[in-house]
Amino acid sequence: MENTMETAAAVVVVVVDVVAVLVVVVVVVVVGVVVVVIDVVAVVFFISVEVVVVVVVVEVVALTVSVAIVVAIEVAVVAVVAVVAVIAAAVAAVVVAAVVVAAVAVVIVVVGGGVVDAVEIKVVVLQK
Repeated sequence: MENTMETAAAVVVVVVDVVAVLVVVVVVVVVGVVVVVIDVVAVVFFISVEVVVVVVVVEVVALTVSVAIVVAIEVAVVAVVAVVAVIAAAVAAVVVAAVVVAAVAVVIVVVGGGVVDAVEIKVVVLQK
C-alpha cells in the first residue's frame, strides 16, 4: 500500500512539473509574439519612445507573473507531496495497529485466559 502511495505521489509530481513547464513555455511564447507585434506596430506607425517604455514594462510584468505562476505551482507540488507522505504514514500506522490488534486477538484465542490476560498482553505489545 505504501509503495502504491509513493508511486502515485511521484506520478503527480511529474505531471504537475510537466504542466508547469508547459505553462511557462506558453506564457513566454505568447509574450514573445505580443512583443514582436507591438514592436512591428511601433516601427510601422513611428510610435513615441514613451509607448515603447510602457511596452517594455508590460513585458517585464508579464514575465514576472509567469515566473510567479511557476513558483506557485511548484509550492503546490511540494504541498501535495507532503500531504501524500502524511497520508502514507497514517495508512502505515493503521496497518501496524491492525496487525497488533490481530496478534493480540490470536493470542487471546489461543491462550484463552480471559479479560485480565488480554489487558496484560496489550500493555506488553504497546510498550515495545
